[in-house]
Amino acid sequence: MIKEKKIVKVGIADLNIVTPPDIIRTAGLGSCVGVVIYDSSKKIAGLAHVLLPESSLTQQSDFNKYKYADTAVPILIEKLLANGARKYALKAKMAGGAQMFQFASNSKTMRIGARNIEAVKEQLTHFNIPIISSDVGGNVGRTIEFDLVSCQLKVRKVNQETVFI
Repeated sequence: MIKEKKIVKVGIADLNIVTPPDIIRTAGLGSCVGVVIYDSSKKIAGLAHVLLPESSLTQQSDFNKYKYADTAVPILIEKLLANGARKYALKAKMAGGAQMFQFASNSKTMRIGARNIEAVKEQLTHFNIPIISSDVGGNVGRTIEFDLVSCQLKVRKVNQETVFI
């Protein structure tokens, strides 16, 4: 029986994995970063919708680990490996991290988008996962969709042309 193609939606501060023919999507990427990690020959991919850079900023002991770059990325890698991906074959694509609001102060705490981008890059570097392509920064929101068959990340930006990276 042929598996019907479905779109697996990943919410804010969430993550999931897919195999073909399914596509994985997340919407509402403003300052958040969507990071896709995949093994193209084993045909498995995962997507994390990272809301904040680091979990050390939370005051809670019981928090959503999918919310932060420093906890979500390692969990996503672990899930991929547990489902057949090979560590040496993992690659990444990422989008988001926009500066959605203009602030008079240039304080670091207000630059969430840039900090999210940096935190995700640090995690990928730590795990030796190359970033194949990215569409980050700017000041517009994005919706992304990853198709494991083509290994293309479709990036739709508000009021702009859709790009494939």
